[in-house]
This record gives sequence, structure tokens and C-alpha cells, in this order.
Amino acid sequence: MKRQSDYICWEGKRDVKIKWKLTLSAKLEILKYAAAVILVMVIGAIIILSQGNSPVEAFRAMVVGSVGSPSAIGTTIRWATPSIITGIAAVVAFKSGIWNCGIEGQMYFGAFAAAIAGSALSLPRFLHIPVCLLIGGLAGMAFAFIPAILKLKLHVNELICTLMLNYAANLFTEYLVFKYMGFDASELADAIATPDMLPTARLSVIIPKTSASSAFFIAIGIALVIHLLYRYTVKGYELKQVGENLRFSRYGGINYKRTFIMIFLLSGFISGVCGGTEMTGAFGKFRPAFALNLGWDGVMIASIAKNNPLAVVLISLVWGMLKAGSFQMERTTSTNRLVVMVLQSVFVLLVAIDYEALFARIKEKHQIRRLRIQREEA
Repeated sequence: MKRQSDYICWEGKRDVKIKWKLTLSAKLEILKYAAAVILVMVIGAIIILSQGNSPVEAFRAMVVGSVGSPSAIGTTIRWATPSIITGIAAVVAFKSGIWNCGIEGQMYFGAFAAAIAGSALSLPRFLHIPVCLLIGGLAGMAFAFIPAILKLKLHVNELICTLMLNYAANLFTEYLVFKYMGFDASELADAIATPDMLPTARLSVIIPKTSASSAFFIAIGIALVIHLLYRYTVKGYELKQVGENLRFSRYGGINYKRTFIMIFLLSGFISGVCGGTEMTGAFGKFRPAFALNLGWDGVMIASIAKNNPLAVVLISLVWGMLKAGSFQMERTTSTNRLVVMVLQSVFVLLVAIDYEALFARIKEKHQIRRLRIQREEA
């Protein structure tokens, strides 16, 4: 008969094994990311050498352009800010098992609405900025409602729907700018923009002579709120369960339709807020096609971060460094900054590979081959 102390001892050993497995898993993740970084640098060096340029000079220019001066740090923060917010918008959807790839389109609608609110409304500064961001978030939310209701009512695949709506959002907001400003279609697209936003609608600059604004602190705040939501609240658990298994959540007593729509609306709201921070921060007015793939940056960052909101912040800072450094690299060397975009995509692919499953498959094939050889020899 086992004593109680024996059970306590066994439980303690089991806890140690679980902790060891978690530690081993964390070490493997770190090793995977480190190996991906090294491979990306090697591939980047090969690409730069193939163009007849020096990889050392190119990488040095990237470091100087990202953290080499206060202005470089400001540029890094400027590009990291929208990456954090769009990355969190992607996390909200992906963590719940929903493929919202329409973040960029929702951001366009949020940016347009915030720009109009910033130029048309006359409010005190402490009200004007929150109102612009709220209107931008609501505009992104309204646009996200379309694929959500199509998924629930007509079973339209949300991945395809949100992808197509990105193009619709880009073109429709451009049309709205034409109509709002009274231009005709013969005008040059680069000259089309909404009126300048009022000074009361503009966020403050945190590093002088740079485009880094207090939107950075808004982005950090959003990441912390979402982290706390999913980690410590019942509602966060419901959001996760509905996306992973609609039928299971339904039988579990969760109002799956309302919660499913809530996931889309929350993701769209955050995307719209990102558009609002871009207008109240760096741009000051809406221009068509302003985003420069900011929505897709968020999707890639969320994938790299494994849908961890805090990891999104760290990876977005690295992402901002790469983007800021690429501009400096292009200015001071003959290397095109598009090389950095290629390397970012390669990094995402390397991190996305399931190495454990790959190695298990290789091991299985090796064992099958060894057994076959043994049978032939016998």
C-alpha cells in the first residue's frame, strides 16, 4: 500500500518533468529563431554579393540607420508602431482560429475616417485625438463586420473574403477622397489627399525632428490590454474557443455567433485605430495607398510571434529596425532596400517550418530504411 508521501514524491517528479519539457521547448524555440537569423544573414550576404556590393557595408549601414543616432531611433519607433498595432489585430483573429487577412483594408477605412474627423471637427486637443482614434476604430470595425456576417450567414470563407476586401477598401477610399475633395479622375493620384488635420488632432512627437509620435505608447497599451484579456479573463477564453471550434463552443454554452462576430469586430477596431494613429501621427492627412503593406507586416509579425501579444512588441521593434536600416542602406550604398523585404519573407518562412515534425519524419524514414535493410540481410 502506497503512503501519502509516495504520492507527493511522484507528483513532485512529474512537476519537474513538465518544467523540464517546457524549458527544453523554450530552448528549442530560441535555437530555431537563432538559426533562422543566421540563415537569413547568410542568404542576405549572398544576395548582396551577387549584386556586386559589400555585405559588411550594407549591414553596417542598416545598424547605423536603425540605432546609430536619435533620428535613426525615431525612425525605428515610427515604423515599429504600426507593426505592433496591426500585429495585435492579427493576433486577436489568429489566436481565435480566424483568418482575418483584411487588416490592411480595415486600416484604410479607419485612416480615412480619422483624417476626416481630424480636419472637419473642431475640438479641444484632449478630446480631438481620442475622438479621431475612436472614429477610426469604428470605421475599421464596420468594414470587418462584412466578412464576419458573410461567414456566419452564407458560409463564405473568411480568408478569401478578407483578401478581396483589401483591394475594395484601397480603391473605395481613393474614390471617397476624389468625391470629398471634388477632384475628377484625370488628376494625378499622388496629388489626391484629404485636407490637413487640425493641430489639435495631431499626436505629439516624442523624439524631435523625427516622425516618432506618442502613438508608440498607444501601441504598447493595446498590446498589454490584449495580453491581459486572453491570459486572465473568461471572455478571452471564450474568444479563443469560438474560433478554434464553433460546434464545441456552441455545446459548451457559449453564444458562438455573437462571440465570433466580436472577434472580427475587435480585430477590425484595432486595425482601424492603427489607421487613426497613422493619420494623427506621421501623416496628418489621408492619401490613397499610404499603407506600404503595413497590414501584411502585422500578419507576418503575428505568425513569427506565435500569436503572443508581448512577443509582437519585441518582433515589431526588430521589424522597425530593419525597415529604418533599409532606407539608410539604400541611401549610403548601392544595395536596394527591397533586399530587406525579401529577407523578412525568408525569415517568416524559416520560422514557420515545424522542425519537430520534419525531424520526426526524417527519423521515421531512416528507421523504415534500416528495417528494410535488416530484412533483406536476413
